[in-house]
Parts: sequence; C-alpha cells; structure tokens
Amino acid sequence: MKFIELANLRQSVRRYTDKLVEPEKIDNCIEAARIAPSASNAQPWKYIVIDNPEIKNKIADVTFDKLMSFNKFVPQAPVIIVLIAERPNFKSQIGGWLKNKEFNLIDIGISAEHFCLQAAEEGLGTCMLGWYNERKVKQILEIPKNKRPVLLISLGYAEKEYKQRTKIRKSKENIVCYNKYSFK
Repeated sequence: MKFIELANLRQSVRRYTDKLVEPEKIDNCIEAARIAPSASNAQPWKYIVIDNPEIKNKIADVTFDKLMSFNKFVPQAPVIIVLIAERPNFKSQIGGWLKNKEFNLIDIGISAEHFCLQAAEEGLGTCMLGWYNERKVKQILEIPKNKRPVLLISLGYAEKEYKQRTKIRKSKENIVCYNKYSFK
C-alpha cells in the first residue's frame, strides 16, 4: 500500500467489535511508535497497553461523563493505549526552553500517529482521545505523581458497518502558501 493510501485509510473509529486484538498486532503498533523520530532523540514517551477487560473498563468509564458524552464508544474498544509524557533528555529540554516549544508533546504526537498508522495497516481502528479524567487515569494505573498521561488511544476492530468516511479537509489553498505568509 502506498503511504497516501494508508493515510487516507486511517480514520477515527468510534464503533468496535468485541473481537480481541492479537498481541502481535499490538506489538507491531508499539514498534512503529517506538521508532518515531523525536527532538534530540529524546523519545519522551512510555506506552501502557490496557487489554485486561476489568482495568480497560475502568479507564473507559473515565473518558466521558453526563456533560461530555462524546466518548461513550470507548468501552466497546477491547484495548486502550495510554501515552505517558516522560521528561525529555537535557538537550531537548534546553532547546524547548530556549525556543519556548514543548518538543516532548510534538514528539508524542508523532509517535502516536505512527502507532495509529500501523494499526490501520494491521486492519485495526483507533481513535485518539484527549478528553478523560486524568486524575482518575493516574489513580487506576498507579502512575506516579510526576508523570502525566497526555493521550489515550482506543484500539480494536471496527464494526463491518463502519464504513470508510470521505475525509472533509480544508483545500490545499487554505493550508499552504509559498515563500511568505499570504493567506487571505
């Protein structure tokens, strides 16, 4: 498959079957995430794979509430991945401080997308989640106080009826200009 085909295939999946995800497919996704580039090779991430149904359900339950119910699909996913922001190496920290950029979060985003693209290649669906009760996630997973779960990813097989959606994206003219800022 060409990369552009894979990029078009990858979408946020919000309906999963109850089919278990094979450990080797999870390992392939982790490997793709592991080899992602990072500022000064800091690799400021740790991955927690949650495939134990009891723990997974506890985490899924803290991704939505009565007011914010848009993540109610998460309990369907057989696996949840939790990305932990790790302290970047000294060189990346200094660079981030000098440039006022959170390179570690950029790096985590790149690693997470590597994970999701590999999942699509494996025939799996994913959805990156930014809405969840961070305090409860830390408590459930016994994450140390000085560590932060910055992203969750639901993982599983999409329902057969879950069709590939046409991506609605801005036109190239609305996102790119050459040699100077020239948007209207």
